[in-house]
Amino acid sequence: MTQLTEGSSAPNFKMPTHLGDIISLFKLKGKKFILYFYPKANTSGCTKEACAFEENLSAFKKLDIPVIGISRDPIKKLINFAQKYNLTFPLASDEEGKTTEAYGVWVEKSMYGRKYMGIERSTFLIDDQGKIIKIWHKVKVTNHVNDILKTLHNLDQ
Repeated sequence: MTQLTEGSSAPNFKMPTHLGDIISLFKLKGKKFILYFYPKANTSGCTKEACAFEENLSAFKKLDIPVIGISRDPIKKLINFAQKYNLTFPLASDEEGKTTEAYGVWVEKSMYGRKYMGIERSTFLIDDQGKIIKIWHKVKVTNHVNDILKTLHNLDQ
């Protein structure tokens, strides 16, 4: 699988969200947007990251930049996660794994010597033409949303 780079075209995607709609690259064409991939709903790091996006959602809305969270969790789990933490932005379900694989974030991980496949916490900023502007791999949750907002403000100058 080829590694995506800044400047390359964003892979196509089409997934259901916890809001009951379908999100796709085609529907988002014409505006910049954030796709962030997280390993699993209701885990501590993923909850902290989702809540940070939610807390800063007004800043993203001011910049007219939608935020979409993606995991391999089923829709029912995403609905529960969103309700529990009052998340109002779309959480997309990639149960089949097509999008996580296309974006290169489905990787071999290791914990306590055990190897397994999982989502590498990553964020993609995609422009209005479907090109990748910026990629954050192996994201550390603390201050990540602030780093994204700083990048967005620098782009607008």
